[in-house]
Amino acid sequence: MIPAPEHCPCCGSTKLSKLGEDITETLEVIPRQWKVIQTVREKFSCRGCETITQPPTPFHVTPRGFAGPHLLAMILFEKFGQHQPLNRQSERYRREGIELSVSTLADQVGACSAVLQPLHALIERHVLAAERLHGDDTTVPILAKGKTVKGHIWVYVRDDRPFGGRAPPAALYYASRDRRHEHPARHLHGFTGILQADAYSGYNELYDPSRAPGPIAAALCWAHARRQFFELADIAANARRRKGTAAISPVALEAVRRIDALFDIERGINGLAANERLRVRQRGSAPLVAALEAWLREERSCLSRAASVAQPIDYMLKRWDDFARFLGDGRICLTNNAAERALRGFALGRNYAQHVIMRSSSRGAPRFPWLGWAKAGAHTVLLCT
Repeated sequence: MIPAPEHCPCCGSTKLSKLGEDITETLEVIPRQWKVIQTVREKFSCRGCETITQPPTPFHVTPRGFAGPHLLAMILFEKFGQHQPLNRQSERYRREGIELSVSTLADQVGACSAVLQPLHALIERHVLAAERLHGDDTTVPILAKGKTVKGHIWVYVRDDRPFGGRAPPAALYYASRDRRHEHPARHLHGFTGILQADAYSGYNELYDPSRAPGPIAAALCWAHARRQFFELADIAANARRRKGTAAISPVALEAVRRIDALFDIERGINGLAANERLRVRQRGSAPLVAALEAWLREERSCLSRAASVAQPIDYMLKRWDDFARFLGDGRICLTNNAAERALRGFALGRNYAQHVIMRSSSRGAPRFPWLGWAKAGAHTVLLCT
């Protein structure tokens, strides 16, 4: 409060009457404070039986640890949520007067990963109990000995909200050094529902009818198919290219228009029950899909193998049953965008995030399987190898 004047600055009179007040707001920040909490545990000896008693040690998240839960949460969030490597965190803490080496921070991250494994197991059980999953993967730089190698992050998203499901949405992540087909086979070894994904051949083993738990039903993403046509029909992007590029494809333009008609129907049924979605699709989407297939086959017969638009047409026609599966099941979405959104955080931090798969003991044996935090929309989830 700024004190009011006691005298009129004009005539010097003390007969002042308040008319009101004006409030000015200024946004400020209070720098964070570090503190050391000392817990004193007195020790006593019994004069009668000489038994020594002492209160128990205060709880720490990590065994024999020194870091409190708020500090550990901050380190994990900075690393996996804000993509701040541990060396940058260590430097920032040092400027604030706190010495925490990179190796110390890495030990805390590894210890927290081990502590959080039961939580990851619960998330895994919940996600893999879904009737339908979204699946995708992306590349990430992985810190290796003397260099950085290209690893992969796999995501499986459970989101039943599009067909009115009440199960909470969640995302499950795994890390691998490569993109071999055995990774999705291991991740989904007990899953037998519907998998919405792209046309990656590594998923083919899951669709095999002779698969032991039962085959997984494939539902391909119309957004992937549309994107290939859209790139050939994007007038604005084509105008920015150099001279001599291919002209806008009228076939691609028409394909985008026909696919967009399907998306218009999907927007109107998002969130409805599966049987209601199926009823609307049978009435509105099925004729459009049938007409699209006939038109694509007719156009393909008139195109040469070298035509640029022939590749996206073949991409769809060779897998038409998997693209059209949404017409027979109201639980299936038209796109796999839920999985792509779940990987957005990795794409944002891909250039400078440090990803440590595991730390080794002095004998070279694994100490902690690598776990981490990631963001899937509004949900915080865990990663593990």
